[in-house]
Amino acid sequence: MRLLLDSRSPASPTTALGEVGDDDLTRLYAWPEGGGVRANFVSTLDGSAAGGDGRSGSINTEADGRVFHLQRELADCVLVGAGTARAEGYRPGATPIFVVSGRGHLPETLTSGEGDVVLVTCASSGLEPSDDVWVEGEDEVDLRAVVARLHDAGMPCVLAEGGPSLFHDLLAAGLVDELALTLAPRLVGGDATRVVAGTPLDGASGLATELVHLLEEDGSLLTLWRLPR
Repeated sequence: MRLLLDSRSPASPTTALGEVGDDDLTRLYAWPEGGGVRANFVSTLDGSAAGGDGRSGSINTEADGRVFHLQRELADCVLVGAGTARAEGYRPGATPIFVVSGRGHLPETLTSGEGDVVLVTCASSGLEPSDDVWVEGEDEVDLRAVVARLHDAGMPCVLAEGGPSLFHDLLAAGLVDELALTLAPRLVGGDATRVVAGTPLDGASGLATELVHLLEEDGSLLTLWRLPR
């Protein structure tokens, strides 16, 4: 894997441009001091967040998978929508998974196995709060309250893995600090959803971002973007 661009200050520890190893990747994908919410997505060159089967797993690449697993290792927790967790076959793992579902439905693949899984829902679901069920908001999940609660629980480094609707809602709430986006060297056509699905953000021009770094391997472009607050 090659580092093509790193916009970090020369005064901070950076990796030289060129080939990078595991330690270099760990530094490049380390969360900012104090943590934050980082969204992680893969997209085709024609803007699709999924392949013809509706899954992002069908368009990811070896390089994307490597960075995906690294970010999970570095994160304190994963935040994901129930629909995405269901479609991608999520299972419990070493990193705690917080599943957002307004209706209070947890995918079956996450109901067994070793690893912490918490259902995040709202009062209208009718579920009672517990260690495994967080109830935040009345008729819809209050994402600001969720992120604040994760921080208070000692999990400030949040990896949001989608889907596109949850990403939109996090952006609209001003909660996203970074976006890790892989551009896979594929074209799929069709009318698949983009990485952000929902109403326009911040008027006609959208939300501005700043490129933090750019990596390349076998045609895959791995980018990290910062969303100015």
